[in-house]
Amino acid sequence: MTRTLSRPERIAWARLARTPRVGPLTFHRLIAKYRTASAALEALPRFSDLAPPPVDRIEAEIDNLERLNARLIASSEPDYPPLLAQLDAPPPLLAVRGDAKWLKQPAIAIVGSREASGAALMFAERLATDLGAAGFTIVSGLARGLDGAAHKGALATGTSAVLAGGLDHPYPPQNLKLHEAICERGVVVSEAPLGSVARARDFPRRNSIISGLSRAVVIIEAALRSGSLITARAAADQGRDVMAVPGSPLDPRARGSNALIKQGATLIENAEDVIAALGDGARRCARSRLGRCSRNATRRHRRQVCRRRSPRCYRRHRSM
Repeated sequence: MTRTLSRPERIAWARLARTPRVGPLTFHRLIAKYRTASAALEALPRFSDLAPPPVDRIEAEIDNLERLNARLIASSEPDYPPLLAQLDAPPPLLAVRGDAKWLKQPAIAIVGSREASGAALMFAERLATDLGAAGFTIVSGLARGLDGAAHKGALATGTSAVLAGGLDHPYPPQNLKLHEAICERGVVVSEAPLGSVARARDFPRRNSIISGLSRAVVIIEAALRSGSLITARAAADQGRDVMAVPGSPLDPRARGSNALIKQGATLIENAEDVIAALGDGARRCARSRLGRCSRNATRRHRRQVCRRRSPRCYRRHRSM
């Protein structure tokens, strides 16, 4: 199925997806067997005591999402992220706030320590800016520290934030302004229902969505017990490229990322390294995008110079 669902179909899809103990794998097996969510719901009582949520609860969730200028996207729909859809058992539903076009662009995930060093924060922001200029959407988890720096670096070019809780419960509180900026200029996604507060057990699923959305995952400053290593493992399991930035062997915050490099992760020091590791297709795309960015920057520079010189000169170059 590659068409947009009707409202009744979406409600049935969401009811099945929100049924207790029906995870992504079970969900997709039911859809494969019964063809539609409605048929699977009708069959459930014959072999299980699982009780799907009532229709009015799902209707209320859809209505409340619309009030947030958000919506539910099913894994069968054309707006669903194509890389995520290729997984064996993708999340059946994503709640999406912002412009879903960013979910269909080539993406790189940048993740790392919540207690990152100042140098790592600056590097993450610069790397995100450079990869964004090369045509990649930057994906991260909106956590404090390095995730936030990556999102900030990509605000001008497109960024996707993946939440562990519901869209109405962004976390952490200190990133609320950044969350709103991403909603306006990028996209925020979650597989959790509205009203869900993130729990520790929800973050591994969130991390697997981060890697699932991306062509590659870049780890910057991860300790040996960092959640970023969960993202790296998920990326490897999903067939994504795993890359890491080397850090000082004396810094505990870098021991996990250094260990990844020893285990075979690609060592990267700049955006060019990331693009080169992705292969010829990524290099061609980046050259094309960077060429356009360079020409646009040259035009902006001319206009700025002419504005200082004379109004007539500025008007002439503004039309170029």
